[in-house]
Amino acid sequence: MPLTYLHTMVRVKDLDASVAFYKLLGMEETRRYDSEKGRFTLLFMAPPDQKECPVELTYNWDGDDDLPSDSRHFGHLAYSVDNIYKTCQYLMEHGITINRPPRDGHMAFVRSPDNISIELLQAGQDLPPAEPWSSMENTGSW
Repeated sequence: MPLTYLHTMVRVKDLDASVAFYKLLGMEETRRYDSEKGRFTLLFMAPPDQKECPVELTYNWDGDDDLPSDSRHFGHLAYSVDNIYKTCQYLMEHGITINRPPRDGHMAFVRSPDNISIELLQAGQDLPPAEPWSSMENTGSW
Protein backbone atom coordinates (compact mmCIF):
# COMPACT_ATOMS: atom_id res chain seq x y z
CA MET A 1 0.00 0.00 0.00
CA PRO A 2 1.92 3.09 -1.18
CA LEU A 3 1.60 6.34 0.75
CA THR A 4 2.21 9.88 -0.45
CA TYR A 5 2.91 12.70 1.97
CA LEU A 6 0.38 15.53 1.53
CA HIS A 7 0.78 18.13 4.29
CA THR A 8 0.92 18.83 8.02
CA MET A 9 -1.98 20.86 9.46
CA VAL A 10 -1.74 23.25 12.38
CA ARG A 11 -4.53 25.43 13.74
CA VAL A 12 -3.66 29.10 14.13
CA LYS A 13 -5.25 31.96 16.07
CA ASP A 14 -3.75 34.88 14.12
CA LEU A 15 -3.31 34.09 10.43
CA ASP A 16 -1.23 37.21 9.68
CA ALA A 17 1.21 36.56 12.55
CA SER A 18 1.56 32.92 11.56
CA VAL A 19 2.16 33.72 7.89
CA ALA A 20 4.81 36.27 8.91
CA PHE A 21 6.55 33.66 11.10
CA TYR A 22 6.64 30.99 8.39
CA LYS A 23 7.88 33.60 5.89
CA LEU A 24 10.81 34.27 8.25
CA LEU A 25 11.62 30.57 7.86
CA GLY A 26 11.76 31.13 4.10
CA MET A 27 8.38 29.65 3.19
CA GLU A 28 5.91 31.08 0.76
CA GLU A 29 2.19 30.71 0.24
CA THR A 30 1.44 27.95 -2.25
CA ARG A 31 -2.36 28.01 -2.15
CA ARG A 32 -5.31 29.30 -0.16
CA TYR A 33 -8.90 28.19 0.29
CA ASP A 34 -11.46 30.47 1.93
CA SER A 35 -14.79 28.91 2.94
CA GLU A 36 -17.59 31.45 3.45
CA LYS A 37 -19.99 28.68 4.50
CA GLY A 38 -17.57 27.05 6.95
CA ARG A 39 -16.05 30.41 7.99
CA PHE A 40 -12.44 29.24 7.77
CA THR A 41 -9.29 29.70 5.71
CA LEU A 42 -6.82 26.99 4.75
CA LEU A 43 -3.49 28.54 3.78
CA PHE A 44 -0.64 26.32 2.60
CA MET A 45 2.99 27.37 2.94
CA ALA A 46 6.13 25.54 1.84
CA PRO A 47 9.79 26.12 1.07
CA PRO A 48 10.09 27.45 -2.52
CA ASP A 49 11.83 24.30 -3.76
CA GLN A 50 9.52 21.89 -1.88
CA LYS A 51 6.00 22.92 -2.72
CA GLU A 52 4.94 19.28 -2.35
CA CYS A 53 5.70 19.44 1.42
CA PRO A 54 3.48 22.20 2.79
CA VAL A 55 2.24 23.10 6.22
CA GLU A 56 -1.49 23.87 6.21
CA LEU A 57 -2.44 26.79 8.44
CA THR A 58 -6.08 26.38 9.43
CA TYR A 59 -7.69 29.63 10.59
CA ASN A 60 -11.25 29.78 11.94
CA TRP A 61 -12.70 33.23 11.24
CA ASP A 62 -14.77 33.31 14.43
CA GLY A 63 -11.86 32.47 16.73
CA ASP A 64 -10.61 29.18 18.04
CA ASP A 65 -11.16 29.01 21.79
CA ASP A 66 -10.49 25.26 21.74
CA LEU A 67 -6.87 25.76 20.60
CA PRO A 68 -4.69 24.75 23.57
CA SER A 69 -2.13 27.24 24.82
CA ASP A 70 0.52 24.48 24.85
CA SER A 71 0.44 22.47 21.64
CA ARG A 72 2.97 19.87 22.80
CA HIS A 73 0.54 17.09 21.98
CA PHE A 74 1.21 17.90 18.32
CA GLY A 75 4.97 17.23 18.39
CA HIS A 76 6.89 19.47 16.00
CA LEU A 77 7.66 20.41 12.41
CA ALA A 78 11.26 19.86 11.29
CA TYR A 79 13.25 21.65 8.59
CA SER A 80 16.90 21.52 7.59
CA VAL A 81 18.80 24.78 7.12
CA ASP A 82 22.08 25.61 5.36
CA ASN A 83 23.59 27.38 8.39
CA ILE A 84 21.92 26.89 11.75
CA TYR A 85 23.78 29.80 13.38
CA LYS A 86 22.87 32.32 10.68
CA THR A 87 19.26 31.10 10.66
CA CYS A 88 18.91 31.46 14.43
CA GLN A 89 20.57 34.89 14.39
CA TYR A 90 18.19 36.04 11.64
CA LEU A 91 15.17 34.77 13.58
CA MET A 92 16.36 36.45 16.80
CA GLU A 93 16.84 39.74 14.93
CA HIS A 94 13.17 39.46 13.94
CA GLY A 95 11.93 38.91 17.50
CA ILE A 96 11.75 35.10 17.52
CA THR A 97 12.85 33.39 20.75
CA ILE A 98 15.34 30.56 20.28
CA ASN A 99 13.89 28.10 22.80
CA ARG A 100 16.64 25.52 22.36
CA PRO A 101 19.79 27.19 21.00
CA PRO A 102 22.04 25.30 18.55
CA ARG A 103 24.76 24.68 21.14
CA ASP A 104 25.95 21.62 19.25
CA GLY A 105 25.95 23.22 15.79
CA HIS A 106 23.24 20.74 14.83
CA MET A 107 19.78 21.41 16.29
CA ALA A 108 17.64 24.31 17.50
CA PHE A 109 13.97 24.77 18.38
CA VAL A 110 11.73 27.81 18.02
CA ARG A 111 7.96 28.21 18.39
CA SER A 112 5.40 29.70 16.07
CA PRO A 113 2.93 32.34 17.27
CA ASP A 114 0.55 29.43 17.99
CA ASN A 115 3.09 27.58 20.15
CA ILE A 116 3.97 24.96 17.51
CA SER A 117 7.50 23.63 18.01
CA ILE A 118 9.72 23.99 14.95
CA GLU A 119 12.92 21.94 14.90
CA LEU A 120 15.75 23.38 12.81
CA LEU A 121 18.49 20.93 11.83
CA GLN A 122 21.84 21.73 10.26
CA ALA A 123 22.02 20.25 6.75
CA GLY A 124 25.10 18.13 6.12
CA GLN A 125 27.86 18.15 8.71
CA ASP A 126 27.28 19.80 12.09
CA LEU A 127 28.91 23.21 12.47
CA PRO A 128 31.64 23.50 15.12
CA PRO A 129 30.33 24.78 18.49
CA ALA A 130 30.46 28.60 18.58
CA GLU A 131 29.48 31.46 20.86
CA PRO A 132 27.06 32.85 21.79
CA TRP A 133 25.25 29.60 21.05
CA SER A 134 27.52 27.24 23.02
CA SER A 135 26.76 28.84 26.36
CA MET A 136 23.18 29.98 25.66
CA GLU A 137 20.55 28.45 27.97
CA ASN A 138 17.17 27.10 26.90
CA THR A 139 14.25 29.52 27.09
CA GLY A 140 10.86 28.09 27.94
CA SER A 141 9.94 24.69 26.59
CA TRP A 142 10.62 23.38 23.13
